Amino acid sequence: MNFNTLEKNKSFFGAPKTKRFFWEKVWELTKKIPKGKVSTYKELAKSLGTKAYRAVGNALNKNPHAPIVPCHRVVKTDGTIGGFASGSEKKKKLLKVEGVKFEGNRIIDFDKVFFKLL
Repeated sequence: MNFNTLEKNKSFFGAPKTKRFFWEKVWELTKKIPKGKVSTYKELAKSLGTKAYRAVGNALNKNPHAPIVPCHRVVKTDGTIGGFASGSEKKKKLLKVEGVKFEGNRIIDFDKVFFKLL
């Protein structure tokens, strides 16, 4: 286990139960996104019955289960990369390895690689 994982676990176990429950739901949904596809913070939030897109991003930032929970497959609604705990270039590199193509920081043919959770 590396230092980042220890820090994420520490913040997970130190968080209130309601927050941990929400994070776990986000991680379970994120596991459903197949390789070579992406979903959005908004899509995850909608699937959970909330508009808390930023809370979804925060949960993914605390993800101690990567790469089992592939948080790099969650992007912004406009098809741009969004945040990533290891940096946006690392996120982009991981997505490229899975076959997702970019022009700058925007995904090419976003609608073709978008994975709808609902």
